[in-house]
Amino acid sequence: MSRAAPSARTLAAKTVLGVIEEDLSLEVSLERVLAKAPAPLRPAVRSLSYGAIRGFFRHEAVLSRLLSQPLDSIGGAPQVILSVALFELEDARSPDYAVVDAAVTSARALGLNKLTGLINAVLRRYLRERKTLETDLARNPIVRHAFPEWMAQRLRTDWPIRWTQILAACDRQAPLWLRVNPQRTTDAQYLEQLRAVGRQAQLAPGVAHAIVLEAPCEVEELPGFAQGLVSVQDLAAQCVAFPLALAPGQRVLDACAAPGGKTALIAERQADLKTLLAIDIDASRLQRIEQTLARTGSRAQVLQADVGLPAQWWDGEPFDRILLDAPCSALGVIRRHPDIRLRRRPFDIDKFAKSQAALLRAAWRMLAPGGRLVYSTCTVTRRENHDVIAVFLAETADATLVPPDSWEGWPALGESDGFGMQIVPGEAGADGFYYAALSKQ
Repeated sequence: MSRAAPSARTLAAKTVLGVIEEDLSLEVSLERVLAKAPAPLRPAVRSLSYGAIRGFFRHEAVLSRLLSQPLDSIGGAPQVILSVALFELEDARSPDYAVVDAAVTSARALGLNKLTGLINAVLRRYLRERKTLETDLARNPIVRHAFPEWMAQRLRTDWPIRWTQILAACDRQAPLWLRVNPQRTTDAQYLEQLRAVGRQAQLAPGVAHAIVLEAPCEVEELPGFAQGLVSVQDLAAQCVAFPLALAPGQRVLDACAAPGGKTALIAERQADLKTLLAIDIDASRLQRIEQTLARTGSRAQVLQADVGLPAQWWDGEPFDRILLDAPCSALGVIRRHPDIRLRRRPFDIDKFAKSQAALLRAAWRMLAPGGRLVYSTCTVTRRENHDVIAVFLAETADATLVPPDSWEGWPALGESDGFGMQIVPGEAGADGFYYAALSKQ
């Protein structure tokens, strides 16, 4: 007798286990599982995996109330199966009894026969006590929005007035933002193409070429995507063009370029640059930059290189513009990458800040006098944003701040921290991003 094909719930549980037990990103874990999954199951596996990860810490609090033993005593696999089931019950698209039965089936499929009774009992108790549990847990915004305690407290310290707003925004699904390629079409023409295929969308006020869809879809369903008419890029990421102040004839370095979205944006916004060099330390990610450039018809040199070690690759000719989109804790994009909540640790913040400071010092040496360096991150911690810039300016005699109110065209987005602009998650539908611009005397 042939073994039954795995269900979407079982595959989702395997995906989440890859994140929990192997520290894989959700994207990588999904890619591994979906490679062997039947095509019809893939959308459900993706939805269940994201839902279980997004609600993991809320589900953990629920299970701690329902279990008569410590949560860590049951092991990772049973907890993951329960988290997938709790997401389904929260989502309420499947009958309760079907979700419970499916969780038990998943347990058997993963070799947890001895724990099927426990999983069944916990979920049935949840259904009986659901209203009371939800009311009690909703009083704590950290639990309600499924954040680890340390991360929520960090946000509370940095954003004492807006921290609960940020938690809530990170707990929602992000909209699908598009960037129209002005070298190949116009905003109005592309909006008409969307309407022709039944997709409603609107332009972002104040940010040319930024369009948000009313309902997300797969990129393959976007008209002209393969031909480079449009790219997927969050509104906040598209704002990089304003502090850069691009002009013809400039030499531009995109210092941490993968996967290439901002490189393509730079090329699209200013087609008459003297040089556009995109570098990244990760050789495996260079292919994504090249694919993005090829699809959008953008021209740039691509090089595997470490911005922190310019002596190994830089030819000595300074750049007029440098974009340092620095590696960071990425707390501003949690709604798109909910596994960040599980994979980050408290010490990561200081680790990233030290690395960011070192990269900033290295990049600065390659900037021409009168040139401009834009420092950006997709996080919202002061330690990685405000503090990095403050220390650099205090230590660097030839660095001066380009104040945000002088960035031509900057939209009504973000909050100034005295150095740069911080966009918080959910603001105007955007991700959390930080920008600061520095000029070399």
